[in-house]
Amino acid sequence: MTTPRIIAGPCVIESTEVMEHIASTIRDISERIGMKIIFKASFDKANRTSIDSYRGVGIERGLQILSDIKSRYGLDILTDIHEAWQAEPVAEVADVVQIPALLSRQTDIIVAAARHAKVVNIKKGQFLSGMDMQHPYLKAIESGAKEVWLTERGNMFGYNNLVVDFRNIVDMHTFAPTVIMDCTHSVQRPGGMGTKSGGNREMIPHMALAAKAFGADGYFFEVHPTPDEALCDGANSLSLDDLEITLTSLLSIK
Repeated sequence: MTTPRIIAGPCVIESTEVMEHIASTIRDISERIGMKIIFKASFDKANRTSIDSYRGVGIERGLQILSDIKSRYGLDILTDIHEAWQAEPVAEVADVVQIPALLSRQTDIIVAAARHAKVVNIKKGQFLSGMDMQHPYLKAIESGAKEVWLTERGNMFGYNNLVVDFRNIVDMHTFAPTVIMDCTHSVQRPGGMGTKSGGNREMIPHMALAAKAFGADGYFFEVHPTPDEALCDGANSLSLDDLEITLTSLLSIK
């Protein structure tokens, strides 16, 4: 059985202290469970609900922080891009370049990531079916991508809610070898708190277990030491204290 890919980290880069704490904890968990964990964080959140929402530290400072974490803790890095020009500098630091769900049909971004990244992770748009994702996947492959992952994160039918059809994992496996489950964004309630998104954090472990039953190749978790104080997506983030037990419980099921 292939070792699952585990991705974990905060939604957005916050203070250096918070980032160091999360990275060191993830490194320690990785060593204890004997499994590699890819560290994820965004240098910019260009798709926030409100113009007043915290977006991040920007690409220059963000890539420096991610590079420092990579070298200090020996963690592979995943971060996302929002414009095509960002692909080249981001790929110099990140081991996985991610295309956000809302940009999963944007050809120029996918092509740029495919040309520069070691691995491209395309999140399934909230407006696409699993089978629809063959088109973004082929854009990346035909543009020279070395490896492409697809990530399920639910579908939106309005009214500040997401619904996960786990058949999407099976459907995407018909053309893509690696399908990840985003266990945290899938419990999000977009715009559900007025000027920011809400979420049902208690459902995160259940999303992971259901995805495993449908053959997911990996699991994506946004984590934070104090989710209720997180600057982005706290309502749908897993507490950092709960990450290890969530992973060990998930991985123990054969």
